[in-house]
Amino acid sequence: MSVGRRIRVTGTVQGVGFRPFVYREAVRLGLVGTVRNDHAGVLIEVDGAPDRVAELCRCLVDRPPPLARIERLEASDLVHVAEPVGGGFAIVASQGHGSPEVPVGVDAATCAECLAEVTDPTDRRFGYPFANCTNCGPRYTIVVSVPYDRPATTMASFPLCPACRQEYDDPSDRRFHAQPNACPVCGPRLAWRSVSDDPGVTEGEALTAAAACLAAGGTVAVKGLGGYHLAVDATSRAAVTTLRRRKHRDEKPFAVMVPDVVTARDLVVLDDGAEAVLTSSRRPIVLAPRRPGLQVADAVAPGLPELGLLLAYTPLHHLLLQAVGRPLVMTSGNVSDEPIAQADDDAFARLAPLVDGWLSHDRPIHIRCDDSVVRAVAGRTQVLRRSRGYAPEPMALGHVACRQVLAVGAELKSTVSVVKGQQLVTSHHIGDLEHPTAYASFLQAVEHLCGLFGVRPDVVVHDLHPEYLSTKWALDTDLPTLGVQHHHAHVASCLAEHRHPGPVLGVAFDGLGYGCDRTLWGGEFLAADLDGCTRLGHLRPVALPGGVAAVREPWRMAVAWVCAAMGADRAEREAARLDERGRALIGLLEAGSAPTTTSVGRLFDAVAALLGLRSRLTYEGQAAIELEALARTVPRGQAPALPVGLGVEGTTPVLDPGPLIAAVVAGRDDGVPLAVLAAGFHEGLGQAAARLAGDLAGAQDLDTVVLTGGVFQNSRLTAVVESALVTAGLRVLLHHEVPPNDAGISVGQAAIAAHTTRVDGR
Repeated sequence: MSVGRRIRVTGTVQGVGFRPFVYREAVRLGLVGTVRNDHAGVLIEVDGAPDRVAELCRCLVDRPPPLARIERLEASDLVHVAEPVGGGFAIVASQGHGSPEVPVGVDAATCAECLAEVTDPTDRRFGYPFANCTNCGPRYTIVVSVPYDRPATTMASFPLCPACRQEYDDPSDRRFHAQPNACPVCGPRLAWRSVSDDPGVTEGEALTAAAACLAAGGTVAVKGLGGYHLAVDATSRAAVTTLRRRKHRDEKPFAVMVPDVVTARDLVVLDDGAEAVLTSSRRPIVLAPRRPGLQVADAVAPGLPELGLLLAYTPLHHLLLQAVGRPLVMTSGNVSDEPIAQADDDAFARLAPLVDGWLSHDRPIHIRCDDSVVRAVAGRTQVLRRSRGYAPEPMALGHVACRQVLAVGAELKSTVSVVKGQQLVTSHHIGDLEHPTAYASFLQAVEHLCGLFGVRPDVVVHDLHPEYLSTKWALDTDLPTLGVQHHHAHVASCLAEHRHPGPVLGVAFDGLGYGCDRTLWGGEFLAADLDGCTRLGHLRPVALPGGVAAVREPWRMAVAWVCAAMGADRAEREAARLDERGRALIGLLEAGSAPTTTSVGRLFDAVAALLGLRSRLTYEGQAAIELEALARTVPRGQAPALPVGLGVEGTTPVLDPGPLIAAVVAGRDDGVPLAVLAAGFHEGLGQAAARLAGDLAGAQDLDTVVLTGGVFQNSRLTAVVESALVTAGLRVLLHHEVPPNDAGISVGQAAIAAHTTRVDGR
């Protein structure tokens, strides 16, 4: 007896070797039928013994190809299965009708099979920097349009040679329909260009020339999958220092690339979770505790206990590391906080003052895509920047969206998200929109993401801040718009990740976000779900003297908090110690002319300045990062919690750090070790936040608390708050895949708009 089945498979199932996999399994099981791609995914029509058909379905779900992500498999009865010409089972022509609903695959690290070919002197791809197959290689960064086929990628200008064409057409080959398939005969070619513009280096000598430059202490711009890196010898203090000077990046840590996990273990401490992420096909930068005495220059990550490490993820990286024989700094190819260089002409012009040469190639990059960043602490991993290797992988909503959505995020760490059906898709990391190049990338991301996923937005969702460029762009469209409060979006992004509808008690701690009362929030306790939120409590408001200047200069927040907690006379003494402009700031505070904020991020800045760690920033979040690093030198339980008050503003509960500030100043003056004070600050703030969150959750009959916002990238504070809440019997939701910082704002916006039909205008 035989049965006929039509099997619909949706998810990331195109461009990942899924049809050849189905073909091989069906042939192995003796089944008759066909498999094809269409606008919705993969469609299989099969006939055979019931147990064999059932086994095929199990194989598709339990052990799909490495890059496939199965979202749904639905099987229905089919009376007649068309037998292909010649009988048996066959891959048949794709059908492209309908709006695209198939995710584009993410860029994936070189697989073991391809790397073996590149390192095998007898293989035709020996030493070839662009080897790939259906299990690895570029995807998102080369896709121009859908359906995903070679002519719709930046490989269109590289016609396949006969040998590659044979692989491409053979269903039994792992390169069957591998759109970036290439070899030295027909594929992209490597090139070396020095600042002296020496034309004497041939294609075959390009890698050797770049390696020699790096070994001599030079800086090389290396073209990767999603843009250019700046590379130097990570063991050379002089080379790293030169790169810092040229890049105008005084202290922000650099990432280091190594060839394999064995080398990685020599440099950092890796638990099982961290190692799994580091070695995955996503190949993010992983922040992990550095080992003492490691053979990497101190200037790579000055004063920090963690090192950002990533493994080689293209054949070019493997070959370059092998040629140099040392770990390499691999940092974004840009100046300061500008977007990473993507196009060759831009890289040659913009990076010229920074480098001694360029190791490039002639395969265009369509979408700029930075390396992703993941933090690994205490057995947990948390994505901080979701980009190459993660974007544009869809997130399942858990319900059918009520409309198609475009969410344009915030201003810093910009991303955009779209919703269609049951999927939420978020772009790569775009950057800070104040940079014209980043804003241009934002516009490209909007168009590209909507095009790839066939989204025609019914609504554009934006932040409430009227001066964000993303907000202005949204309001300039002809589409209905929906404004979502910044911290509500933070909470919703965590709800979306956990597919939790709410309501929950959201604790949203970050730098600054525009509040519903038009003041600057950043220490919020919200009752929230995907339909709305209510502010139940917050950090005590304090002056933000100088506005944006206070974000760059933590000493200003130190003076403001001391003035609020201990009075103007004591604040004047602190001001004189911290900055020559301090006395003038007191007058501004006494006049009450500065805006106010409830920001926990600015509270961290204040304490870091009071402890003498950082009065001015050289990169975003530096003071808080260094304060956490200092606190982590003291084991939990060995520093007393500093006091934090619980008060009321009107009828709203308020977390009051005034006593904490006074304790920090007194402890410092009494000679208490700074590390003990830093740890006591984390302990006191965390316990007080958990206490207020627990009280508010109980009053609202809520059993779940969300911890979100950029401040909860701090693992020490998160551990304190989480453990106290769990002890109180509450469930705690944390971010793992969606960044807790502003990169997750578009996710929260999109989730909210997909759940409600509200609009603000048009």
